[in-house]
Amino acid sequence: MSEPLDLPSLWSHEPHSLLRFTPGDLVADIDPDATPGFRGVKSDAPTLQEERNVRFAELQEMLYARSRVDDTRSVLLVLQGMDTAGKGGIVKHVVGGCNPQGVDYFNFGKPTPEELSHHFLWRIRKALPRPGHIGVFDRSHYEDVLIVRVHNLVPPAVWEPRYDEINAFERELVESGTSLVKVAMFVSLDEQKKRLAERLERPDKYWKYNPGDIDERLKWPLYQEAYQAMLDRTSTEYAPWHVVPCNRKWYSRLAVTELMIEALKQLNMSWPPPDFDVEAEKKRLKKA
Repeated sequence: MSEPLDLPSLWSHEPHSLLRFTPGDLVADIDPDATPGFRGVKSDAPTLQEERNVRFAELQEMLYARSRVDDTRSVLLVLQGMDTAGKGGIVKHVVGGCNPQGVDYFNFGKPTPEELSHHFLWRIRKALPRPGHIGVFDRSHYEDVLIVRVHNLVPPAVWEPRYDEINAFERELVESGTSLVKVAMFVSLDEQKKRLAERLERPDKYWKYNPGDIDERLKWPLYQEAYQAMLDRTSTEYAPWHVVPCNRKWYSRLAVTELMIEALKQLNMSWPPPDFDVEAEKKRLKKA
């Protein structure tokens, strides 16, 4: 499986290195309009997205196939961002290009009473991807250091230790064979307002609108502080955060596609060998 010839000309740097959060980076400095590392233009996106989705699907199928020969590895994509950042679009336009039987998707909303009666990672552990699968978390365990912190749902003495708990949990995942791709998605308040307004103008978008989103917008300074702490405290060598500007949906989708391709390539996979005699089976098939 060779790389498309036009890929190097459209990306000046590999997104997995360019978008990686590094200590000292500030949420306040993120430009949601930016397209870091991409030399192309919007009109290049549809063709490139289709091309790279094919590559992504090939690697995903190989991962799934290897689970049939006791390869227990998996990949987990964590999408974390404010409403309208485009998490659903990533699921539809990037992950949607894969074979659905090899994808485990979970959207984490408000915890149920049963979930609240357990440790905050209890519901997360139940949703982890199976061997050979790509897991997708639309929101995640990070809600417990974001919305919980911003809304004071529990005291600081409760949420503060969670950064270290999350790091230990993710180290455990990586050591057990799950590769993490953590994507922090940032959309500007102006762009968010446009997207919310569109939902109010289109009947087919009403279902996406939540009146509470306006209240959340007013808390952006608090969310900015919470996201900064999240990135500072939980971007580790084994599970780094990648910061993706999301005002331009075409860019964020291309960027996440490349992050997923790179994660799968790092597994150094090959197709599983047959557990039967190929030539003998060809002869049997001719006679059948």
